[in-house]
Amino acid sequence: MIVAHPKPAAVVDKEKLAECIAACSECAQVCASCADACLGEDMVAELATCIRTDLDCADICAATGAVLSRQTGTNKNILVAVLEACRTACGVCARECEQHAHMHEHCRICAEACRRCEDACDALLSTLT
Repeated sequence: MIVAHPKPAAVVDKEKLAECIAACSECAQVCASCADACLGEDMVAELATCIRTDLDCADICAATGAVLSRQTGTNKNILVAVLEACRTACGVCARECEQHAHMHEHCRICAEACRRCEDACDALLSTLT
């Protein structure tokens, strides 16, 4: 879709952009699923922070992916801001899920998806700043 756009953003590396959009989409889905899985655990009260962090990260990743998908009239300052926010949210969520990864497979999977998205955001940011 990025290549098919009649006026693609000139300020963005297309390959890194596509990778970042995919990572944001995956991370949003995995974080939402992890939050739901945490709600299914017997120790749900102890996972409240994890659930909140998962949901925040899912929303931020979804919004970042949506903003990155829009190519017409791209504003570099906005791209940098959303990528930095997404990278931060992914890092926070990964650290939280890593604390539970030894007990909950869904948290391990989520932490890995968050780290991939964090790296993808960082890689795209490096081409913008």
